[in-house]
Amino acid sequence: MHRRTALSVSAALLLAAPLLSACSGEARPGTAAVVGGERITTSALQAQVKDVRDAQQRSGNAAQLMAGSTQLERVKLSKMIQLRVLEKAAATAGITVSVKEIEEVQKGQLAQTGGSRQKMDEIMLAQRVPLAPGQVEDEIRFQLLFTKLSDRYGEDKVLEPLAKAAEQLHIEVNPRYGAWDTRQITVGDQQTSWISQKTRPEQPPAGA
Repeated sequence: MHRRTALSVSAALLLAAPLLSACSGEARPGTAAVVGGERITTSALQAQVKDVRDAQQRSGNAAQLMAGSTQLERVKLSKMIQLRVLEKAAATAGITVSVKEIEEVQKGQLAQTGGSRQKMDEIMLAQRVPLAPGQVEDEIRFQLLFTKLSDRYGEDKVLEPLAKAAEQLHIEVNPRYGAWDTRQITVGDQQTSWISQKTRPEQPPAGA
């Protein structure tokens, strides 16, 4: 199975009206992003971050893992948005991923670690986008959808349906986490005075 943890497109994508902002121009409280008219709440994002941090703390090399994932809020939000882009493109193409397919991949991953779930969890935590145990199924779904779309359209042309799907979803990101990069389909850096930066994305732990 091809493994890809980031998507890139070169087509320009359209953004929706400012769904993140209220009439006063302030960011709507509790919203990390709006995708397809649906909110990704800050609480949902922070829950994913907390699960990873808790799993890292339980690891034998917690300091190293945490030092290597200082922008965890941003990368997790990117992945949550990217999954929705993949789901939109897959739905348009009539592509699905079954529970059985996900289970088969999980069995294969477990077999590669000699049946050690602890070792598999450690491998997932060490990825560029670290995964807590409860997040593995979504990651497998992500990879399967991307692989099936690549098989359908060809690896050199799969970016076209992804770009179209992203455009249709009208993605907008709270500037607290950065800016939606239409070329890379990810959340990147942004300098902005749109909202007060009273609460910043995670910083490296002291001494890391």
